[in-house]
Amino acid sequence: MPYFDAASSAPLHPVARQALLASLDEGWADPARLYREGRRAALLLDAAREAAAEAVGCRPDELVFTSSGTRAVHAAIAGTLSGRRRVGRHLVFSAVEHSSVLHAAAALEAAGGSSTEVPVDRTGAVDPAVFGQALRADTALACLQSANHEVGTEQPVAAAAERCADAGVPLLVDAAQSLGWGPVPGRWSLLTASAHKWGGPAGVGLLAVRKGVRFAPQGPSDERESGRAPGFQNIPAIVAAAASLRAVRAEAAAEDARLRALVDRIRTAVGSRVPDVEVVGDPVRRLPHLVTFSCLYVDGETLLHGLDRAGFSVSSGSSCTSSTLTPSHVLTAMGVLSEGNVRVSLPAGTTEEEVDGFLDVLPGVVAGVRERLGAPAPAAPSPAPVPSLVVDALGRRCPVPVIELAKVIGGVPVGGTVTVLSDDEAARLDIPAWCAMRAQEYVGEEPADRGTAYVVRRLL
Repeated sequence: MPYFDAASSAPLHPVARQALLASLDEGWADPARLYREGRRAALLLDAAREAAAEAVGCRPDELVFTSSGTRAVHAAIAGTLSGRRRVGRHLVFSAVEHSSVLHAAAALEAAGGSSTEVPVDRTGAVDPAVFGQALRADTALACLQSANHEVGTEQPVAAAAERCADAGVPLLVDAAQSLGWGPVPGRWSLLTASAHKWGGPAGVGLLAVRKGVRFAPQGPSDERESGRAPGFQNIPAIVAAAASLRAVRAEAAAEDARLRALVDRIRTAVGSRVPDVEVVGDPVRRLPHLVTFSCLYVDGETLLHGLDRAGFSVSSGSSCTSSTLTPSHVLTAMGVLSEGNVRVSLPAGTTEEEVDGFLDVLPGVVAGVRERLGAPAPAAPSPAPVPSLVVDALGRRCPVPVIELAKVIGGVPVGGTVTVLSDDEAARLDIPAWCAMRAQEYVGEEPADRGTAYVVRRLL
């Protein structure tokens, strides 16, 4: 069964498995002790730190191991905000950062600090100039991911780092999705990553803090990991993480070219084989193994279940796959279609036959979901169009409001309007996206007794 969700967690690399098993016998003792077993464990830990630091591009004494990538992000933000508290309590971050950054920003504001969210363009990238303009005299830290986890777009980290350096603001880079492909360029100040994203074991994160960054670890600490990640180190997992990072880096160039070609095949074929699809993210400045697309008139959860039954494991940022029914903050920030969203992220070793098999089953699965939801087929306009129509989609979730809009748009004349009443948050994103795909005019939203009224004018 092809597994196409490496962006969530990559399969354990063979080198990681070998290193893990070997170090279970050698790295179980306390590396802080001076007897033979402790010295052996310390040697393993030091070697792993040196290997990871070389891959990151920092000094070994600048890098510590944490219990996860999320923990590394929280420690980085909290430590820098505390260390630079005399400067201020203002945080800058992009609108498409990982949720760990968003949660840290919310906690900062709840504690009396402030933050600025920098918008992105339709590909998901920030403008370095706009990012730089968000920096203030009281900005303690700026955060920018190296590449987005949902759509794969690479961020202009080097250019943003220059603006941060000019302003005297440290830049934290979340490199969870990209570190396995290569080092992060530019004058960044802090970097975090997560081993299970590149094929290492879960439960190992990296936190690099450059010398010169004012950093004060928060919470109780001990003598381990420079006081930045307290607790006994999981040395076998750390050794496996470092060994697998070195291994995937050695394979990165060849896998980059191979997987990029497979992703290009998916990007091209999806649009030609499945009608009413929007492929999102930057087509060039992107991770080599990831592609995301959204399908009109499709329930994302049902689509993912259908693909799973067909033998393909994929992920989604659609609101229909979330217990909160709230659209992905990444897709919302980009202003792209969220319904029927599919993220395909290929692990190393994915074959052409597996990709072709996915492309063969996808059209039928999408068509089946649309048929069950009653999606509209192309039809001639009503013989007696009326100037305006109101569609009551209150209480109905994505993609039903958009489906109902598509069914009736032909019932108004060119210049006429359709008003969709909806209380689904996804409608705020998906109705304008439908208008853009269908060359219709999105007039805007109006208050309603319940929910929101979304007004669309027919142009064609």
